[in-house]
Amino acid sequence: MGECGEFDTNEVPFSQRPIVILGAGIIGCSTARQLLLNGFPVVLVGEYLPGDQNIYYASAWAGAAWHAAGGITPDQRYLQAVTHRVLLKMAQDGPEAGVSIVNAREYLEQKPAPDSAIWGKTVVSKFREMSPGEYSPNFNCAWAYETLVTDPTRHMPYLRKQVESLGGHFIRQRVESLQELYEMFPESRIFINASGWGSKNLRDVQDDKCFPERGQNVFLATDQCDTLYFRNGKEYTYVIPRPLSKGVVLGGVKQQGTLYGISKSSKFSKSPHNSGSKLTIFRSPEVDMDIARDEIARAHRLAPEIVPEHPSADKVSYIIGIRPSRKGGFRLDSERKGSRVILSAYGFGGGGYAFSYGIADALVKMVETVERENVIL
Repeated sequence: MGECGEFDTNEVPFSQRPIVILGAGIIGCSTARQLLLNGFPVVLVGEYLPGDQNIYYASAWAGAAWHAAGGITPDQRYLQAVTHRVLLKMAQDGPEAGVSIVNAREYLEQKPAPDSAIWGKTVVSKFREMSPGEYSPNFNCAWAYETLVTDPTRHMPYLRKQVESLGGHFIRQRVESLQELYEMFPESRIFINASGWGSKNLRDVQDDKCFPERGQNVFLATDQCDTLYFRNGKEYTYVIPRPLSKGVVLGGVKQQGTLYGISKSSKFSKSPHNSGSKLTIFRSPEVDMDIARDEIARAHRLAPEIVPEHPSADKVSYIIGIRPSRKGGFRLDSERKGSRVILSAYGFGGGGYAFSYGIADALVKMVETVERENVIL
């Protein structure tokens, strides 16, 4: 039979082994899309899937504005820049993906530090420093530019449709460990953990840096929804437009702690409005009206031409979601375990959409590295 007999002719080629993604939020779904576009078969496994309205499915409730993050590394900045590039193309292609180009006005209470969000001017269009006459003397400086907003109510269903049309599959299932996935997909070699703060409870991960963070926003119905307003400082506040849903998202609050029992409630900043010393019951689904009224008041001070001091009740609704946060920032790395490679991408807090397609691009490159190791003899 010659020397060819030493090879296993029944071996499944690497490129035909499905890449298994745990988690079907914005990180998992954007990664699945990019992998499928590059020819890799993909299966997503998650307790929650696009279209779900559960508060633990954070991707359905995000403010989802592209805003350059401060205090991050050059590599992390590039991840955001890639995301901007991909989202911009989606916005230019039409409304189907739920991405819109909007004007932005960002007001800073203090002079920006060297590692501030100012780097974003290399990515966004029409960036300029506003003149003092254009903003309140309460601020040190202000910027104007164009940015992108994503409507989760449209983008997540769009991603599901994209993934399925490209041959990807969704499986609704709660898993307690990565080992369960290994047993479900014995032929797979690459597993991507995009489970958000769920990585804290996976038996073979148990990342204690992960924690849930309750976000609560106000949605105000209005036709004035073409400009984003952002206040950076002690009174951290944002007004995020959603042109395709005819409204704006008012926010700037998060509650950190356990899901059940007592937790600390705090704004993003250490401000007079910070309730960090106030203990509150972390009843996730319930609207905290004190927070809601405070968000409306701060948004009114920031953008009075859009947000009335006392909006009518029929114009107001509430958004609550549990953000997948992680102490020290998100995790993005590769780990080999026997014949398998586990890629981790989780812990993005409120920044999942701003990093999404950059993370997806990075994961595709990591998968290609594994592919090369497996096919180049």
